[in-house]
Amino acid sequence: MATQDGGEEVIMETEAKPKGAEALGEDAEKGETESTSHPVAGDATTQDSNISNGDDTDDEREKVDLKIIWNKNKYDLKIPIDNTGAQLKEKIHSLTGLPPAMQKVMYKGLLPEDKTLREIKVTNGAKIMVVGSTMNDVLAVNTPKEVIQQEVKAEEEKKEPLCRQKQHRKVLDKGKPEDIMPSIKGTKERLPTVPLAGMYNKSGGKVRLTFKLEQDQLWIGTKERTEKVPMGSIKHVVSEPIEGHEDYYMIAFQLGPTEASQYWVYWVPAQFVDAIKDTVLGKWQYF
Repeated sequence: MATQDGGEEVIMETEAKPKGAEALGEDAEKGETESTSHPVAGDATTQDSNISNGDDTDDEREKVDLKIIWNKNKYDLKIPIDNTGAQLKEKIHSLTGLPPAMQKVMYKGLLPEDKTLREIKVTNGAKIMVVGSTMNDVLAVNTPKEVIQQEVKAEEEKKEPLCRQKQHRKVLDKGKPEDIMPSIKGTKERLPTVPLAGMYNKSGGKVRLTFKLEQDQLWIGTKERTEKVPMGSIKHVVSEPIEGHEDYYMIAFQLGPTEASQYWVYWVPAQFVDAIKDTVLGKWQYF
């Protein structure tokens, strides 16, 4: 029995050693697990970093492509959908030069400045209409016509008299029309209640002028047709007495932004010239 007990003890001791070995093995495995846990933590960091990058990518996707339409021009704009209407106006300013304060931005109505594009449900590819004028346009519009008239007059004084220029001589050389209205030199009269008739235009055809004050229009009538021109669209009026016939004038109404748009009328009675200018430039004559 002693031998057996001893044997058992030996066996127990022998079995105890593997247990110790197992403990060491467990410790070793635990150590390995702990040692390998650090790279996992590093991986977690990498994953966090990847998640962050993923958010940035989402931000990139959270943009909308817009078509900005202003003054018959189209602009492509990509902008975060969480930008406000005010931020959109700043972007439009950088594209067009149109100050935000002078913009009227339209998307299903007037676009609010304090709401985001997401809140007002702006979709990808949406067309944004912009109405407004640049500072240069505003200054040009607000420049008094009298100032423009003075500048034109100063420029005219530097040039050769209009009635000597070839383009006008071919009309003036036809002579004074027989049915022209009588002129009174050295006097100023209001516009007559009937159209000014019997004059020539640049092509040498007969023309009449009718001032429709109640409609704010100048009617330029020829044998072929009558042009109804809003007086507000006439930029300025050029006039000059006809040499040798100073009791009659040649007058041009500039209908567009350049001199090429001038509509010339010849043999206008001198007494009505100032009244014509005042009427067109806004100083209406009432009767």
